[in-house]
Amino acid sequence: MVVNNEVYSVPQVEKNDKLSLQESLSRIGDENTAVVGLFKRGNSVLVGLRNYTQNEWKNVSVWTFPGGRCDEGESLETTLRRETKEEIDIKKFNIVDYLGDFDGAKDGDKLVLFLAETDEEPKLMEPKKFTGWAWMPMNEIPEEFFINKQVWNFMQENYNLD
Repeated sequence: MVVNNEVYSVPQVEKNDKLSLQESLSRIGDENTAVVGLFKRGNSVLVGLRNYTQNEWKNVSVWTFPGGRCDEGESLETTLRRETKEEIDIKKFNIVDYLGDFDGAKDGDKLVLFLAETDEEPKLMEPKKFTGWAWMPMNEIPEEFFINKQVWNFMQENYNLD
């Protein structure tokens, strides 16, 4: 958020201090904030196989949810909607709940996770970054290839997706 030409980053939320959905969506992110949508349909979640290179992070392919980094001055909701459209061309979706703030996969990053629902199907919009997108039961996603272990553990503890 920019106030009187000073930039303020998204405040870290304590795990026991859960914000309301609207409070969470209206927060302003920064270049270290990634906003991600956990799209759930039945017992499946929407995941993409992301292919990183050494120049971006490290040579690895990992399963991830749709989302990405905030642009300067952008709200978390705007980021999630923009990134979802850019990555999978889903424009109509409901953001159902704020699930929490987590450590990002990269040092110094923060990930903000929201629960979302859609009737639309994902399209592969960035073939240089992703192999593909699929609705998949959590028990079919290899844990060792999921991008964020903290989010994985949260999913296992809080959602019966098997």
